[in-house]
Amino acid sequence: MPKDTSHAETILGNARMVLADEVVTGHLVIRDGHIAEIGTGALPAGAEDCEGDFLCAGLIELHTDNIERHITPRPKVAWPHHAAIVAHDAELAGCGISTVFDAIRVGSIVSNAGVGYRRYARSMADEILAMRAAGALKISHHLHLRAETCSETLLEELAEFGAQDRVGIVSLMDHTPGQRQFTDISKFETYVRSKHGIGKEAFDDYVVFLAGLYERFGARHEAGAVSAARRFGAVLASHDDSTADQVAVSHGHGARLAEFPTTIEAAAACREAGIAVIMGAPNVVRGGSHSGNVSAMDLAERDLLDILSSDYVPGALLLAAVQLGEAWDDMARGLGTVTRAPARATGLDDRGEIAEGLRADLLRFRLVSNVPVTRGLWVQGARVA
Repeated sequence: MPKDTSHAETILGNARMVLADEVVTGHLVIRDGHIAEIGTGALPAGAEDCEGDFLCAGLIELHTDNIERHITPRPKVAWPHHAAIVAHDAELAGCGISTVFDAIRVGSIVSNAGVGYRRYARSMADEILAMRAAGALKISHHLHLRAETCSETLLEELAEFGAQDRVGIVSLMDHTPGQRQFTDISKFETYVRSKHGIGKEAFDDYVVFLAGLYERFGARHEAGAVSAARRFGAVLASHDDSTADQVAVSHGHGARLAEFPTTIEAAAACREAGIAVIMGAPNVVRGGSHSGNVSAMDLAERDLLDILSSDYVPGALLLAAVQLGEAWDDMARGLGTVTRAPARATGLDDRGEIAEGLRADLLRFRLVSNVPVTRGLWVQGARVA
């Protein structure tokens, strides 16, 4: 965590400050880790000159698999976890992210010798929390448990967590092939065979195996994950809803977030149900989904996109928010998808906006060839990047 900033004061001036509804040129005062004053006009005496750069709230990331990339940088290569956590934290800070919900898979497949997933959630959570307690991390870390309903050990693994674990989000993940993210089996085949290096026959056997798993455990695991979210006091999220009927089920469970709905129909049903829609920042940057699902920009044009997540590319979060701001001709709105909206959706009412009294989690950046370049990140008033 950042160093203690009690009684310290910092003034950032000559900045294009991104407020909730507008961008204004001015300055702000950081005192005791919070935003104490906001003003416009000339550069105050003693202020750090931001040279006309943008200054917004620190970015809030709700769903990133980035830590898994650090602990397994290559297939079958295991990296020391404490070192991986520190590197992951530093990478996010460098991308302007001040709060992250680290997405950790809960629910494993242990009986399939061809394609299996080891249990790691509890030990990984312990290591993240220990590094946080030791003051080794630059930014604020919370947990996002990705509950794999198509697995064998989900309920056992969820039982290992409690209210003390900073679990902020539980998402209902169903990767049974033939629906949701992988309606197109060929896309699922490409993904699995390239990741695990298996042949066509082994893949076909795996699809049958997964279908059997869901038939045996799916309903019970889904109910257990919903119950666990309530026990943790966590926000419940659906994942890859494709139809209005699936959204209705998610709404019935009490979901408040919809991660990556795959169709316009599902996103529109989320809007009607009052469920905030999260789309992937890489989808915005690439101009479409890598899985062949709905384009995030199509949803943005229909006012069906609320929050962005970097998903698998941390650097995409700020870039996509800026691109949305340009597309909407409203930079405050674009950056709100990665600051204010995710903060409000997860109950983090102390951050996510430049406003007096809130945490001084702040990001300074400028555009170079239409690419946002981070120039400084403050977490609770302490500069960390």
